[in-house]
Amino acid sequence: MKQFGAFGQIVWLMPLIAVAEILGGLLFIFPKTRALAALIILPVMLGILCTAFSIPPLTAQGLGIPLVMAAILLWVIIENRQKYLALVS
Repeated sequence: MKQFGAFGQIVWLMPLIAVAEILGGLLFIFPKTRALAALIILPVMLGILCTAFSIPPLTAQGLGIPLVMAAILLWVIIENRQKYLALVS
C-alpha cells in the first residue's frame, strides 16, 4: 500500500501514464504507426513489470498477463527493428 500511496503523491504521474496508454493503444491499432506505439508503450510496460515483480506474494497468476503483454510488445519491437535503426544512426 505504501508503494501505491507514493504514486498518488506525484500528481502528474497517473495522467501521464493514462495518456501514454491511450495514445499507444490507439496507434497500435494501425500497422503504419505500430512501431511508434511500441516505443510509447515500452516505458509503461517496464513499470508494470517492475510493479508485478515487486509485489510480495510473487505468484505465476500475478505475472501471467504482464509477461504475455511484454512478450507481444517485444515481438512488435523486434519485428520493426529496421524502423528503429533509422532513429539510432
